[in-house]
Amino acid sequence: MAGESGNPGALGGAGFLGFANVFGPSANPPPLYSYGVFPAPNGTPGFSSVATGQGGVPQGSQQLVTYSDYNNPDHAVGNRIETNVFQEQIIGVPDFNKTYTFSFDAKKGDITGSSTALAFIKTLDPANGYFMTNFVTVDTTNLASVWNTYALNLLVTPSLNGQILQFGFLTNATNYEASGVFYDNLNFAAVPVPAAVWLFGSALGVLGAARRKSIA
Repeated sequence: MAGESGNPGALGGAGFLGFANVFGPSANPPPLYSYGVFPAPNGTPGFSSVATGQGGVPQGSQQLVTYSDYNNPDHAVGNRIETNVFQEQIIGVPDFNKTYTFSFDAKKGDITGSSTALAFIKTLDPANGYFMTNFVTVDTTNLASVWNTYALNLLVTPSLNGQILQFGFLTNATNYEASGVFYDNLNFAAVPVPAAVWLFGSALGVLGAARRKSIA
């Protein structure tokens, strides 16, 4: 995408990760195969980039854009590529009975055709084959072309002790259809604990200095 930052480690250095599931054209889960987890890339045809010139004053000069993995040749055979760009941490006792909120700004990118996108908070149980125990979402497929703010909430209960908490963005695309969506002002925290915020609007130095907030 035009205007991307040239620093390939900008997103991975800020704690963002990538993971993909590949499904058949009409298959239900489980996926045909999966790959990841790895630092989220920047400026490649897969997963994510830092874009410029897509924000207003609240978003500043840089934005996160997520999309499918167009490096995967299974696009050409009609398989569905689900990409996830996210941060994660382990749930512990200090998190119990807190409501965590993931808020963000978003606007429509170049998403077309049958491509879909969403934001999520999910929990995975590593003691049970990484079974997904929570999946809270906001559909970001058909956003307006102007920025709006969205939020998701999850109550962390003691039953989630030791599970993986992830928050981020998912795309699902095939046949090389466009799937980009723009995000900014990512904010994840327990309310009313002060939030950890990722502002993509000033400079890569700020972005690179951002780190995931531990749940505490």
